Amino acid sequence: MIGIDLFAGAGGMSLGAEMAGVVTKVAIEMHHAAFDTYRHNHPECTVLQMGVEHLQNLSMGIPSDDLVVFGGPPCQGFSTSNQRTRSANNKKNWMFQAFVAFVKRTKPAWVIFENVRGILETEGGLFARQIRKDLEQLGYRCEQGLLNASEFGVPQSRSRFFIIGRLNAHPPPLPTGGISPQVSVEEALHDLPSLVNGASVDILPYAAEAQSDYARRMRGNLTECTGHVVSRNAEAIIERYPYIPQGGNWENIPEEMMASYKDRTRCHTGIYRRLDPTKPSVVIGNFRKNMLIHPHEHRGLSVREAARLQSFPDSFEFKGSIGLRQQQVGNAVPPLLAEAVFRTVVEAHRN
Repeated sequence: MIGIDLFAGAGGMSLGAEMAGVVTKVAIEMHHAAFDTYRHNHPECTVLQMGVEHLQNLSMGIPSDDLVVFGGPPCQGFSTSNQRTRSANNKKNWMFQAFVAFVKRTKPAWVIFENVRGILETEGGLFARQIRKDLEQLGYRCEQGLLNASEFGVPQSRSRFFIIGRLNAHPPPLPTGGISPQVSVEEALHDLPSLVNGASVDILPYAAEAQSDYARRMRGNLTECTGHVVSRNAEAIIERYPYIPQGGNWENIPEEMMASYKDRTRCHTGIYRRLDPTKPSVVIGNFRKNMLIHPHEHRGLSVREAARLQSFPDSFEFKGSIGLRQQQVGNAVPPLLAEAVFRTVVEAHRN
């Protein structure tokens, strides 16, 4: 099967597609840093830096009966942590129309649409219903549902919404996870080097032998990897970290140390969260802003640690400033979750 990735980001979905046997020929991504990351890690793919809404004609000689168009339009407006723009008034929440318009022009055999679970809640589920309705009017029969990445080998509890559409035929149901034991934070990160607040040496060797199947899969045959950079938090923030136990959050910080907050009781439960090493991670979103804390060390997560928790292999290199790399990791679809969805589609297509 041949793939076209819309709103490609750093390329998490394309990587999952590749692992399932799909060859992504074209990718569209507007943001410069994500574009650079995608192009670096997918050198055989034609990557266009532009908005999907401006894409008119794409003649690549790809037969539509062997084509899958996939992608996830901007999701910040659907996020449960972004209450101010979770409405029909946010223009970005309507970017799915560009996705549908491209599907209408290309008529691929398969469509895979992805987004955050908040799309089911924003405006009472208006956007999720409209996307499916639009696809069905184009002749696609659809299956949809929520999948939790931790049920598919990703060391992170992260739910994503998927629609699988098949032109003029019934698609398979979404994959069922939970067959293998969940991967913990400790299993994912145990072999990565010890770091400090503000660590800035990008490439480092591993600190230990890989002890878990997951770590071995992420490492491959590498002896060192990139991404060992950590945001430098102010000392006042770092002084709060020792009070937070594994699995704890801002509520464990003494009240007098949170005087800089106008009303500490209004803090989101994800703020100052120290990861529990015995469980899958909480959602790796904006992990710098949320100040997610390493399970054992008094610092934030490195770009590589967050990428591990998203199931990006260590060979995958993120481009741009540390802030832009953090953003790309946090926004991405976990590749192992994407692989499970694409594998379901590939098997149905072959049969």
